[in-house]
Amino acid sequence: RHTLIAAVKGTKTSDIINVLMQIPQEQREQVEEVTMDFSDSMFAVVTEAFPNAAIVIDCFHIIKRCIEAVEELRLKAKREAQKAQNKEKVRFKKKLEQLVKNRKYYRKKHPKKYKGKKRGRKPQRLNKRFRPTMLANETVIELLTRSKYLLSVSGEKWTDRQKTRAKILFKMFPKIKEAYTLICSLRSVFSNKSIDRVTAKVKLHEWYQKVSACTLREVKAARDAIKYKEDEVLNYFINRSTNAHAESLNSKLKGFRAQLRGVQDLPFFMFRASMIFG
Repeated sequence: RHTLIAAVKGTKTSDIINVLMQIPQEQREQVEEVTMDFSDSMFAVVTEAFPNAAIVIDCFHIIKRCIEAVEELRLKAKREAQKAQNKEKVRFKKKLEQLVKNRKYYRKKHPKKYKGKKRGRKPQRLNKRFRPTMLANETVIELLTRSKYLLSVSGEKWTDRQKTRAKILFKMFPKIKEAYTLICSLRSVFSNKSIDRVTAKVKLHEWYQKVSACTLREVKAARDAIKYKEDEVLNYFINRSTNAHAESLNSKLKGFRAQLRGVQDLPFFMFRASMIFG
């Protein structure tokens, strides 16, 4: 339990099936449950290698798929903000060139005791620096850039600064607020420990209706992905199984590999990984 049995190189379906088929058929038929993500290739592997196993799509991957929809909206808004800022910069430059070209500046002479000196406002220069429109303490592009993390977690985990930033963000971009609200409502279904599979199906269909009422194609695409594998998604509410241990180990191995600046001697790397994380 909570132990890594095997690590298969690559994600090719045929290669993984050939490795898993080395396990005796009697043992493979004893597997009752397999947790996985939305990958169709892994779905084919599990169906072939473990015919009696119930497939469960982990709630982590479900919420992650929905967060990707919000991320698409955030990046889309950021691109539009970048275009708007570039247009504003071009207009500023043209206006400055026109102003310097057409306007006649004059400087009055001082009284006689200031011979040779002039007074008056200096003409504007062409190298005047462009300053983008600022919000409370940042630009719109900075606001969208710094809002990536707060949109990936629930509002209960926000700091005071993130709450202030989210308030400004949702006021300027109501579509992002609508998508984030829909995801929070789905997250509340999976975080509720007291509901069973039947109740979860009712609540999931209620969430489908909420998404149908909106006009966000990114969120609707996430809904369609969940709806396509609804049975596997609802299987989570039977035992609430999760592959968090495997995901955690995978993250640790990637961090360990990054510290080594890459791997040249693969057998020695596997030896070190088994000694440290085994």
